[in-house]
Amino acid sequence: MEGHYSKCFLRSILAGICISVGGCVYIGCEVKWVGAILFAVGLYTILTYKMDLYTGKVGYALENSPSYVLDLVVIILGNFVGTLAVGLMLPLQGAEAIAANKLAGFEVLPVLFRGVMCGMLMFIAADTFKNGKGPLATFICVPVFILAGFEHSIADMFYFCSAGEFSLDSLAFVLVVILGNAVGGLLIPIGKRYMYEDPKTEGSSRRL
Repeated sequence: MEGHYSKCFLRSILAGICISVGGCVYIGCEVKWVGAILFAVGLYTILTYKMDLYTGKVGYALENSPSYVLDLVVIILGNFVGTLAVGLMLPLQGAEAIAANKLAGFEVLPVLFRGVMCGMLMFIAADTFKNGKGPLATFICVPVFILAGFEHSIADMFYFCSAGEFSLDSLAFVLVVILGNAVGGLLIPIGKRYMYEDPKTEGSSRRL
């Protein structure tokens, strides 16, 4: 475990920077759907270079020991440092508009649910790539969650940091989305334990 958390923290910072790059290009694109597709370059880079992004890692919590929770905390902190660094260097007017819009309509349950939906899509993208099926899901799932208005906790960190929105409301918003992303990221892993027929049982049923 020597150096594990320091390396995890570094990978997490870089992942936060990559998501921030995606946020920058999304804000800079006049055509919304083009920006949504280009945003995916952030996740694609993260998956290719095996960086640590909270929304790509939380879905594997059940496969790991309880100490994995500490990994997730380190990852969230590293992701925040990455988004903070880029956000402070690049204060964007577009980010101000996005941040203001999010906080203006902040209701816990709708934000939580939008986080759940994003978390599920992020798990699909990450797990598909992890299983060697290529990056196609990355460039489908990312635009889908953006265009659908779902909430990605790390992207939200960047928007708030770039907007200079450091308030209790923005903190509460991000924490709700973090929880929602966790629930969404775990939906499929939990479902996989119960939604498939036992091969032996299924074979017996066919013989009958």
